[in-house]
Amino acid sequence: MASTISFGDANTGFQAGIVNGPVNPTFQLPPERPKTPPPPSIVIPFARDADFVERGTTLDQVHQRCAAPGSRAALVGLGGVGKSQLAIEHAYRTRERSPETWVFWVHASNAARFEQSYRDIADCVKISGRLNPKANIFKLVHDWLHGSKEQWLLVLDNVDDARFLVDSQASGQGQPADDSRTASRPLRMYLPRCERGSILITTRNKEVALTLVEPRDIVSVKPMDKMQALALFEKKLGVEGVYSDVAELAAALEFMPLAIVQAAAYISQRAPRCSVAKYLEEFKKSERKRSSLLTHDDSQLRRDWEAKNSIIVTWQISFEHIQQTRPSAADLLSLMSFFDRQGIPEALIRSRRERGDAQRSHRTYGDDDWDSDEDDTSQSGAGDDAFEDDLVTLRNFCFISVDTNGTIFEMHALVQLATRIWLNKNSKLEQWRRQFISNLCAEFPTGQYENWTACQALFAHAKSAVGQQPEDKPSLAEWATLLYRAAWYAEATGNITDAVALAVKSMKARKKVLGQEHEDTLRSIAMVGLAYKLGGRWSKAEALFVQVMETRKTKLGADHPDTLTSMANLASTYWNQGRWADAEALFVQVMETSKTKLGADHPDTLTSMANLAMANLASTYRNQGRWADAEALDVQVMETSKTKLGADHPDTLTSMNNLAFTLKGQGSTSRAISLLEDCCKLRAVVLGSQHPYTISSREALTTWQLEVTEPSEGTV
Repeated sequence: MASTISFGDANTGFQAGIVNGPVNPTFQLPPERPKTPPPPSIVIPFARDADFVERGTTLDQVHQRCAAPGSRAALVGLGGVGKSQLAIEHAYRTRERSPETWVFWVHASNAARFEQSYRDIADCVKISGRLNPKANIFKLVHDWLHGSKEQWLLVLDNVDDARFLVDSQASGQGQPADDSRTASRPLRMYLPRCERGSILITTRNKEVALTLVEPRDIVSVKPMDKMQALALFEKKLGVEGVYSDVAELAAALEFMPLAIVQAAAYISQRAPRCSVAKYLEEFKKSERKRSSLLTHDDSQLRRDWEAKNSIIVTWQISFEHIQQTRPSAADLLSLMSFFDRQGIPEALIRSRRERGDAQRSHRTYGDDDWDSDEDDTSQSGAGDDAFEDDLVTLRNFCFISVDTNGTIFEMHALVQLATRIWLNKNSKLEQWRRQFISNLCAEFPTGQYENWTACQALFAHAKSAVGQQPEDKPSLAEWATLLYRAAWYAEATGNITDAVALAVKSMKARKKVLGQEHEDTLRSIAMVGLAYKLGGRWSKAEALFVQVMETRKTKLGADHPDTLTSMANLASTYWNQGRWADAEALFVQVMETSKTKLGADHPDTLTSMANLAMANLASTYRNQGRWADAEALDVQVMETSKTKLGADHPDTLTSMNNLAFTLKGQGSTSRAISLLEDCCKLRAVVLGSQHPYTISSREALTTWQLEVTEPSEGTV
């Protein structure tokens, strides 16, 4: 026996005595009593931000696009750039402009949160049928919005992965099982288009935006400019007036709003023991310290509970998405994270196939066998199309940008840091460090004058490599070769600081890998000496040149060209220390041996002759008066250099400078000034206005010109 029984208050149950078979009771809910819908209001989970900073015309662009009937627009930008904050402010401004407009917020990071947001909307506006567990909540909200007599704005926040919106939904994934008519409809079909409503989307992924809006309706969100970043810092720190530490820290954080808010929260919580200056000091210490500061996570009132408040963690979520959906693009990002953030040439990132130790070890790491690996191919093996698709993926996530020619790439330095942190966490850092060094070493040429243009384009990347010393010996040898070439270029162009730093690191690495007497090690030792000599550190340079010369005499012989080069380098340090006789003796030996071994017009012979002429000139200035000898050599060297090397070659300009000094010493002041003027102009163009040689020539020219214009003693 069975019967239904009423429990009161519209509750209904089922009571049974002895049951010998299946029971399938069906309950009919009482008719839902229609409720009066509430007046339009703003229904979002965040309060308005009193610290909001205007972002130029961005909100004006959003308002313009959303004002059109049935409009859709998307805010697209890097994670942490402030898209959600802009959407919140737009929502409140929309409500201010039009109090009769509904404003709804939908968390759209995944299907479950999307569904819950739709249920919240249904509860808020009291849609009839929403309590029925079999109801299609998406259709109910869609139909209500479509039929609404009031204006409405729907914000879809954090639509970073649109697959749950665009794929057909199976039963149990946001769709009622018995709704056969709608069970296969993608969820984006429940985003209504009608004249009274507009939809605003925030996403990190441009590709996602294009599945929901037209390209013309995308509003790109960039990092703040300097003044906007300073204003945000001031508001979050509660200070008035801009001071230098705040400006420097904002620049170090690349004007990223989330990073600024994160840093300000860290400083405020630890004040007075932590200040902006202290935070900046810690930030500069090391990559490990920057990682620690930027992964610190404090909750924020105006960010979704699911969103991360650490700028690093925020980006790493996107990395992991790319890793899962397009691994080759993640590989490309991994490689790019080691270069200097600006001016990354396409040639440097084309190859992502890691060279094995055996393949690397067969290479000779000398300085005259520079070439590229012709058989390098993309790790994906899919050729140009795969490479282009990888670039599109990274550009869609705003991780990289490209110049107008489409061949030079750029990244945010903090994105690079976040990528390297992720690689280290996943035990991939050393793998991609080796690949970076290999690619760059294959492209960076030696520092001869004819390679300066190529060196200049790659020099910033070589400096980035300084902090990326690899662990295995073959890669360490490549690293040392790269730094040696970069030091060569730096020394040749008068960059003393970088020349010393690069050469010293190369020398230490080569000593470790190749040994003290290996020829490549000797080259690095000599390069350190040249860098010291450029900076006027004569005694240190002398000690290194003596070491190189003696070792080469033993290993190569006294008349080997490399030995002669080291002798000439040593002689130049003698000359600069005023040791004229010692310098002259070595210069004569070098010149005579060079003529015998190389020929009178070989460039190495020319160099030694020029040095000898300069030594003769200097000693003549002091006490010998040997002007004719100096001039004869200077003229010969200059004319031959013009023929062999070109009129604007740095060595030709050196010979012009030397001849000008000889002419001045002989009393031919007007000729000397004219020649030195030409030399100064060419050196400024070829070497740069701040090169030590350019400065030296310019100072001498100024002195000579003053001597000519000053009246002689006794003149009235």
